Amino acid sequence: MVPAVSLGERLRTWHPRPPALPEDLARLLRSDDPDWFARELAIAAAPPWWFWLFVLRRFSWLVGIFGRVEVTGGVEDGLRDGPLLLAANHIGDFDPFVVAVALHKAGVTPRIMATGGILSAPVVGPLLERTGAIRVERGTELARHAVRVTEVALVSGGHVVAYPEGRVGLAPDAWPERGRTGMARLALGLGVPVIPVSQWGAHEVLQYGNDWGKLRTAARAVLRRPRLQVHLGTPVRLDDLQMGRVGDANRARYRIAAAITRGLVPLRAGERDRPAFDDPTRPTTAVAAYPGGVVPEDIP
Repeated sequence: MVPAVSLGERLRTWHPRPPALPEDLARLLRSDDPDWFARELAIAAAPPWWFWLFVLRRFSWLVGIFGRVEVTGGVEDGLRDGPLLLAANHIGDFDPFVVAVALHKAGVTPRIMATGGILSAPVVGPLLERTGAIRVERGTELARHAVRVTEVALVSGGHVVAYPEGRVGLAPDAWPERGRTGMARLALGLGVPVIPVSQWGAHEVLQYGNDWGKLRTAARAVLRRPRLQVHLGTPVRLDDLQMGRVGDANRARYRIAAAITRGLVPLRAGERDRPAFDDPTRPTTAVAAYPGGVVPEDIP
């Protein structure tokens, strides 16, 4: 007799049914690939999930409970149908939700990069995965899988949100760090437009530290209703750079950081030197690409 499966076990192993994996991608799978890799490839190659579109249309207002979402700038009509890399500064755990809502308002359906820990959580993780979230296992040999999934998503016309810094920014003045070259290499290799996404305010909703303080800051945000500002800039100029040419990936990442920083300056009026919101749980161990938000005119 087969033992009954408990409800808890069903929840831990539940996944929404993914779309079919195209044959040309199925041939790329290896026996030692993790089981989620095939699912994410299939999701990346498919159009956005109808349920994700439904959530964005009907439930974006939930983010507004924690603050006033304000969106400036936009994405040109001609770019919305093709692949896009949306490069955002990362200021806290709540900002993916704010960015997703802002991009939906701008006519973009985001696929957001997320840490493997979040996507491995029961129920919530599988749902995020099915929306098109791309698993990033930083510092492991599985990190290359995120690159491949992202490439498939972009080749399939997806709108991928990535954080060039690779983590929540830790500069003392909270200006964006210079980031890594991974996004720059993707943009140069595939010729994909990079839209800078500058955002401010979401760090006031959830503190950095993972303790009960997150609930306190969330409750205060409901009462204080901070401004959750997002600015979508013009595409970063990369057409004079080439993949594989010495120094070009580095130049691209500095240009991306510069574009995000420039868009952030008007959002941080009165907070140029330090954030007005004090979060003692957030380390300050990094250096901003452009301290104080001062970007030189002659970026190479």
